[in-house]
Amino acid sequence: MNYGYGYGNASQVFGIFALVWGIAIGVSLLIGIVVYVLMGFSFMKLFRKVGVEPWAAWVPVFNLWRILELGGQPGWISLISFVPYGSFVTVVFECIGAYRTGTAFRKDGSWVVLFIFLPYVWAWMLAADGVTYEPSTFTERGWPPPLVGHGSARGPYVPPTAPPAAAV
Repeated sequence: MNYGYGYGNASQVFGIFALVWGIAIGVSLLIGIVVYVLMGFSFMKLFRKVGVEPWAAWVPVFNLWRILELGGQPGWISLISFVPYGSFVTVVFECIGAYRTGTAFRKDGSWVVLFIFLPYVWAWMLAADGVTYEPSTFTERGWPPPLVGHGSARGPYVPPTAPPAAAV
């Protein structure tokens, strides 16, 4: 006996669900790749300007480590984000570091809002701006100096130079 419950339509419903799910995953993946590339290029440009190794911008947790150290915060705080709800702590310290980095560029506290919502735009504007990076503002305000880059005890990143060509 056929009761007409629509068993034939179940495969069509599943097909539509799978199609919508696949499109959502594809769009999310595309947006994630675009944001990753934007963050990489903008942080690489900022890192070059402040004396941090530019390749660090492309390593996901290590770039956060360097942003924290650039703001005078200990970099290991970035590892707290692997603990459940620890990312909230990391974000607070990241905002403090972004505020301090912004003051080294002579920017006010409103730039932290830009960092919170669009960090790649924040980094790009600081790196592209004509204002010079002055890490001495850290000590003027009583903060510890940055832990990486210009003004740190370790000194800025110095790219390796090519050896001189051998005489023939």
